[in-house]
Amino acid sequence: MTANQAQPPVDRAAGLSPSARRFLEEAGRALSRGQPDVAERSLVSVLALAPKSAEAHMLLGVASQMQGDHAKAADALNHALSLRPDDAVTLMYLGISLFERGAVEQALFSFERACELAPEMAPAWYNLGKALKVQLRRVEACSAMEHVLKLDPGHILARTSLADTQIGLGDIPAAVANYREVLRRQPEHPEAWYALANLKTVPLSDKDVTQLQRAFRKPGLPADARISLGFALAKALEDQASYAASFDVLREANALKRRHVQWNATEEHSRVDAIMTAFAQPMPEPIDPTLGSEVIFIASLPRSGSTLIEQILASHPLVEGADEITDLPQVIEDESKRRGQPFPQWVASTTAEDWARLGREYLARTARWRTQRPRFTDKNMLNWEYAGAALAMLPGARVVNCHRDPVETCFACYRQLFSNGSHFSYNLDDMASYYLDFVRLCRYWQHRYPQKVLDYSYEGLLADTEPQIRRLLDFCGLSFDPACLDFHKTSRVVLSTASAAQVRQPLRKDTARGMHYEAQLAPLRARLEDGLRLPGTLRD
Repeated sequence: MTANQAQPPVDRAAGLSPSARRFLEEAGRALSRGQPDVAERSLVSVLALAPKSAEAHMLLGVASQMQGDHAKAADALNHALSLRPDDAVTLMYLGISLFERGAVEQALFSFERACELAPEMAPAWYNLGKALKVQLRRVEACSAMEHVLKLDPGHILARTSLADTQIGLGDIPAAVANYREVLRRQPEHPEAWYALANLKTVPLSDKDVTQLQRAFRKPGLPADARISLGFALAKALEDQASYAASFDVLREANALKRRHVQWNATEEHSRVDAIMTAFAQPMPEPIDPTLGSEVIFIASLPRSGSTLIEQILASHPLVEGADEITDLPQVIEDESKRRGQPFPQWVASTTAEDWARLGREYLARTARWRTQRPRFTDKNMLNWEYAGAALAMLPGARVVNCHRDPVETCFACYRQLFSNGSHFSYNLDDMASYYLDFVRLCRYWQHRYPQKVLDYSYEGLLADTEPQIRRLLDFCGLSFDPACLDFHKTSRVVLSTASAAQVRQPLRKDTARGMHYEAQLAPLRARLEDGLRLPGTLRD
């Protein structure tokens, strides 16, 4: 989180001696230069002269915050509040440190109290909005960010955060208007350009192409900005049917991104081998075969239709869509730490009691998704690797293996700038390797658990929609509901920005892009075809 705070009034240092005031001013200048260690030394001098200076304790908390020590920051800020109760600025900073430490409810109270005490302080409302957004309280987050913009229409971070939140709520026109306003104020803003392009359903114009080309080629541009602008420019060129130029820019942006991430296809291949070996042995009989019947796991690669599948299921009155929650990887990671072995090395020594314990832990962690409806979906992007563990922990669960045409999947990922992870996607050879490992392992799960893993084709859904939706619901043990056919009318928060606008529309059958890039994608197609023909890649 960020304070984004204006300088406090000068009378906040009232009552200090000239020497203490000088040290306090030095600390303030050091903080403004991003030198918290220098500021801390000056503040120690202030407190030696004036140990009850609330301002010095508050700034000491800010210095600790900038150094990432939020426990020390909270102590200093609480001390400042004991000397100067109900100080809005201190409460705002305290909220930041509380939030970073995971004390979410306390943080929200601190932010709300700061806003109550200083309703004209835009930074307090901004931090409240950010916290609410992270907590998926999207409507309240929008209200907070809108309040920021009433106080400060030029607050770019608040406007982009508001637009991001509006996308999740399905208010695409409002989000577009806010991104456009950001670009009116800052015509080369890379995040706004990429966010606009990432909506997928909003075409970019020839004028946009001209602006993006100028921004993308600007000398001295930081790498992150050039990458974002490159992906946006590739989308804009494609919208103008300039396919060859689009691919050239896309290749350049991906190559730049690839230089800044770590990925090893050989290590991933070995990891998949290890998972298959670990689960090849007979698993212990589950203590409770129905444990986890509330859960529907969606296993897929990015850009393969998983958000659409979740939207269909979440349109059913008995199902909540939890999106890409991290509880399953976290349970497995915690168990690996407890055992002192990485997954899947500990699988062979795991008893039925162990698996049941892990299943109950997962269900406890995800209880929030069953407060309104009895069942929920989990579509974490690593579910395809953890499906065996998920079914051992939760034998009553079901896994929907959602997949799409190989070339379209790989190219869709290559066209996507991910906010985090998915480092395999910035090189088409890496992407092909990852796809082939995905197919190999998912076919293994289908062979290993034929009654619990559903092979579900995105293209099959497009070609035969209602029968395929009925098949999906039947596999999940759900009665048919017409709302699942009208999934685009379902009102819910969608966290995947890349798909949020698309699932608000009726099913589209024109999402394929590979035909425009036949020559450029020919090596990828050949690699995938060769890989899918190798013995053992596909298992019946």
